[in-house]
Amino acid sequence: MNRRSVLLAATALTALPRLPALAQGAPGDPIRPLVLLTRPQAAAPAAYQAAELIAQEWRKLGLQVELRPLPNQQMSQVVWYERQRWDFTMWQMVGRPERGDPDEMVYNLLHSANIATGYNFVGYSNPDYDRLAEAQRSEMDQARRAAIVREVQEVVNRDQPYAFLVHPVNLQAFNKQVFAEGSAVNQAGLGIRNFWNWISLQPTGRQRDIIVNSTEPVKATNPFYVSGAPDSWVTDLVWDRLMRVGPDGLPQPWAAERVTQVDPLTIDCVIRQGMTHHDGTPVTTEDVVFSYEVPGMGDESPMYKPFVQNIASVTATDARTVRFVLKRPDAAFRIAVLAKLNIVSKRIWAPVVQDYLNRPQNLESFVEERPVGSGPYRFVRSRVNEEVVLEANPNHWARPKADRWIMRIILNTEATLGALRRGEINVLADYFGDPDLVKTMARQLPNMIAVREEVDIGFQFVGMNLRRPPFNDAAFRRALSAAVNREMMAGAAWNGQAVPANSMVSPALAAWHDRGIEGRVPGGNLEGARRLLQEAGYRMVGNRLHYPSGVRETTTPYQ
Repeated sequence: MNRRSVLLAATALTALPRLPALAQGAPGDPIRPLVLLTRPQAAAPAAYQAAELIAQEWRKLGLQVELRPLPNQQMSQVVWYERQRWDFTMWQMVGRPERGDPDEMVYNLLHSANIATGYNFVGYSNPDYDRLAEAQRSEMDQARRAAIVREVQEVVNRDQPYAFLVHPVNLQAFNKQVFAEGSAVNQAGLGIRNFWNWISLQPTGRQRDIIVNSTEPVKATNPFYVSGAPDSWVTDLVWDRLMRVGPDGLPQPWAAERVTQVDPLTIDCVIRQGMTHHDGTPVTTEDVVFSYEVPGMGDESPMYKPFVQNIASVTATDARTVRFVLKRPDAAFRIAVLAKLNIVSKRIWAPVVQDYLNRPQNLESFVEERPVGSGPYRFVRSRVNEEVVLEANPNHWARPKADRWIMRIILNTEATLGALRRGEINVLADYFGDPDLVKTMARQLPNMIAVREEVDIGFQFVGMNLRRPPFNDAAFRRALSAAVNREMMAGAAWNGQAVPANSMVSPALAAWHDRGIEGRVPGGNLEGARRLLQEAGYRMVGNRLHYPSGVRETTTPYQ
């Protein structure tokens, strides 16, 4: 499907006709029972409790809402690959370094070009939004670009394609008996759960492994596909990138020792000498060129495809220099592209890509038995639902201070704290339980536990499927959003470790966040929600909400 047909299909989805008509003036059909997908309570207690609170308020509007917990992998399968099937879902955009620039949140999440297979899984289509999302990409003046990004947030506030919930406050901790406290690196919007910390933590004794927890299993260790937060932690370490987003949130050279803006459309990257993949073969400019070509090959890597669409050409101009020529100036190119895409071995991946070009599946389904990158850690083993083990790459120019990086999968948050106390993990990286329990432990063990807090770049939200009425109606979405009490949710579900959200741009990104949005965060206004529904023609019959006059329920309930 080409871009024009995607846009036309998306527009049709968000403007479904309200036919056939019923008797004039009579209420439409009752809205079918709706299913809200969520992760199980044990795996994501905060999000699950938030889903319970949301369903409770929406039932007061006359909706029949069922909570449907699904294991994370099954939930991802349904939401990402079965886009016509579900009604709405609890979801999160996790904080990642490259999301310190607003482009990924602004363009990739909600631009209509990404509806079919990309991040825009809710099916939002608005030409005004698309125009602004494209404009901020090519505006090189930061002040003017920031103004456009704020305007984007105003459009989203009006249309409410998501019911934004909160920006979590990351609560993390580490064992300072194992690591020198001063060696921990904090990154804006991420805390200590970041790439720089994993290569910088300095062991102080015989225990030389970084052992972190995750509340969900790794689903893919694939340089062309990231299914969730734990996947990204692993790929960050196994594969190198031309640039990295530094602890200060700014891009800096990484595998490229020098990045030069030749003119507004041309960027030269000179790669480091002596780089090798984990199998001992050299990293070449051919590898780099190939790594940036693959996402543009059809829909083989739909997650990364939006990042390369502005590249007119990528070529090796000599043994160490790769030249990018852009179609238009790109303000976010260094962070959103050069610090985003992984460098792979062409020798390994070229035959895989060729094979998948002839398959109905794309590269997202490929599982490499032993992933090979060139990053500061190399892959050792992965045990499903148990652990992932990486070891320091002794040949890397930024060899980690620790010997190994181990991720333990602990689905129960209470068990996670026990593991931290017993030393079975030494970095609390992924925690959504009661923050007081962690802080109490730190007070009880002041010589052992160090705590860090940071407002996340990411956000938690309810994704509403605009392909399925009544979610194609912006008035209906605004009403649902108005009924959600985000202040109460931040306190009750996230135990105060969150701030209310009404934007995809976090307040952690002060230069880009629209502070005016904060004063208009909808929430807890049931009467206002009922008024919005009534003004849009929805009617209560008994205790059941009906469509406006003339609208029949033709959508199959989620099974």
